[in-house]
Amino acid sequence: MTKRVIAALVLMLSVTAMAQDKKTPTTLKGVLLEQLKTTHDQEDWFVPVSVAVDGLTAEQAMWSPGKGNHSVGQLAYHIWYWDQRALNDFNGVPNEKFDGNNNETFDKFTPAQWDELVKKLNQVLSDWDKAVAEADDAKIAANASLIAHVGAHNAYHVGQILYVRKLQGVWNPDKGVK
Repeated sequence: MTKRVIAALVLMLSVTAMAQDKKTPTTLKGVLLEQLKTTHDQEDWFVPVSVAVDGLTAEQAMWSPGKGNHSVGQLAYHIWYWDQRALNDFNGVPNEKFDGNNNETFDKFTPAQWDELVKKLNQVLSDWDKAVAEADDAKIAANASLIAHVGAHNAYHVGQILYVRKLQGVWNPDKGVK
């Protein structure tokens, strides 16, 4: 056998072994819950937000790569803001009036709130995990698009957080992204 064939077989066996170790969800609830958890604190195909913001000081969280670009703190605040509103919607809890200016969902971050924001972000993501896990199939079906959008939105902004950290020189590539 050639080296390429052997390498391909090893890769295929590795992927098969990994697939057998990890149970793939087979229900809508399972898929949506997996998506939420992998954007929160479960490492899978990409770095979750809990790892992405871990270890940053308030000063580092405030750093921006330039005009018109967001800081890690602004991105984290934005994720928290929209996840909390969406969770309120999911739970039937009224939200405060929103004037439609999405810039405000980034611009309300201050370095003084960094540590508390990280806690609030992890809490709202834990609350999402719990709410979806405890919801019945009818509620999941009625809110599947909302839940999927929350996960996709989180993944998008986590990518931005990692990019900002890499530009700033404060990302440890051993945490998942080289």
